[in-house]
Amino acid sequence: MFITFEGGEGSGKTTLIKALIEWLKGCNLDVIATREPGGSDIAEKIRAIILDEQNTHMKARTEALLFAAARVQHLEETVIPALEQNKVVLCDRYIDSSLAYQGYARGLGFEAILKINTFALEHMPDLTVYINSDPEIGLSRIKSRDNNRLDLEKIEFHQKVREGYLNLAKMYPNRYLVIDGDRTMAAVIDDVKAHLKDVLLCQK
Repeated sequence: MFITFEGGEGSGKTTLIKALIEWLKGCNLDVIATREPGGSDIAEKIRAIILDEQNTHMKARTEALLFAAARVQHLEETVIPALEQNKVVLCDRYIDSSLAYQGYARGLGFEAILKINTFALEHMPDLTVYINSDPEIGLSRIKSRDNNRLDLEKIEFHQKVREGYLNLAKMYPNRYLVIDGDRTMAAVIDDVKAHLKDVLLCQK
């Protein structure tokens, strides 16, 4: 099963995935966690370019194409082989991030992003968990970490990212699980587990 996790900066995706890994391993499921951009050697190098805070002059189309390039490398090296081995793949971000960030917030449009990610459409997630949280709360949570280029965008950008995700949730209701992220992390984790118990046959 291919499960992706989406949300704005500081929404808690990393913490959620770590908790789910331990939970699923306790149910004797073969699970791996990966991320985008990144998840393979070459894709991680592309990630460094995308998130480098000095690259403030990067054009929106360049950014979108770099994400797409990292994605295909990650898919072919990490995701597809894991799925072929019947593993549960938990992925921190996927094509929906490109749709929300570059397609909606950057104004390139969903259609343009889908066009340059056609290969990814052949491997869409079985489920996308979107942590819906207030951008101001999320950004306040990451003040202690080293900022990347996207962290440093104005609050208006992050609000548009949230709008983009909520639009996607309406477009793909059968794939999206929208979780209230303005609660404690423990509540978020328990909520997601409750939704996944029957799907993944993990009752612990």
